[in-house]
Amino acid sequence: MTTALAPSLTAADRCDRCGAQAYVRARLHAGGELLFCAHHGREHLPKLREHADIQDESERLHENPASAADEER
Repeated sequence: MTTALAPSLTAADRCDRCGAQAYVRARLHAGGELLFCAHHGREHLPKLREHADIQDESERLHENPASAADEER
């Protein structure tokens, strides 16, 4: 897995399977890319690993966003 494939995924990037926010990008060796939410990424990536470079940002789901009180300090 690598994050050097492309810029970070944003809230505008959507899963090709269900339309949820994408956290996984599979850049196919034959060209093109697929975007997946964390759920569908876990489901499909084992089959895609030999055919694509994977950018997995699903760890962002476990980050704690800064609270407004923290930002005021």
